[in-house]
Amino acid sequence: MQSTVNFLTVEEYLQLEQTSEIRHEYVDGEVFAMAGASEEHNLITGNIIALLRPHLRGTPSRAFVSDMKVKLKVQKADIFYYPDILVTCDPNDRERYFKTRPTLIVEVLSNSTKTIDKREKRLNYQNIESLQEYVLVSQEEIKVEVYRKDDQGNWSLTILGKDDELRLDSIGLNLTMAEIYEDVINI
Repeated sequence: MQSTVNFLTVEEYLQLEQTSEIRHEYVDGEVFAMAGASEEHNLITGNIIALLRPHLRGTPSRAFVSDMKVKLKVQKADIFYYPDILVTCDPNDRERYFKTRPTLIVEVLSNSTKTIDKREKRLNYQNIESLQEYVLVSQEEIKVEVYRKDDQGNWSLTILGKDDELRLDSIGLNLTMAEIYEDVINI
C-alpha cells in the first residue's frame, strides 16, 4: 500500500490557516491538525494569561494565547507551532499571524501532546535565540517544569510542586501554584 503525503509551502500553509476552522501546526511542509483542549487546560491557560497581561502593561512585552503561531527554523526546516502562551519582548517582532522572537513560551500538557511538548517542541524551541524560558504545566497534578537558559546559553531544568512558586525571570513575574491552578486543583 502506498501513501501520499502532500507537502505545502510556507505561503500555502499560512493562507490555509487564515480560512481553516481548525488550527494546524507545520513542520517542514507537513501539516498536523490540532486537537481541542480540556476544561482544565483552558482554565490553567486563562489563569496564567490573566496574570501576565496586567504585569506586562506599559512594557514592550506582549503576551499571546493559543491562536498565535511561533515560527522557527531548525536546520533548514521551517516550523510553525501554536504554543498555549507566548510572550515576545522584541519590538521588531511584528508579524501579524506569527512571532519569531519569543522570550517565554508556556505549554499546558495534555495526554495527547505531552510527549511532543517535552521532546520535539522543547528541543526545537531551545534553538530560538531569543527564548529564555520554556514552561510546561501539568493539568493532572500540581507540577510545573521550567527550562531556563543561562547567560552562556546552557539550559537547566527546575521542577516545581505544590509548595513552590513559579519565578519567570524572563519577564520579572512570580506566580503561585494557587494562582496557576485556581478552579482546577484545590491547594
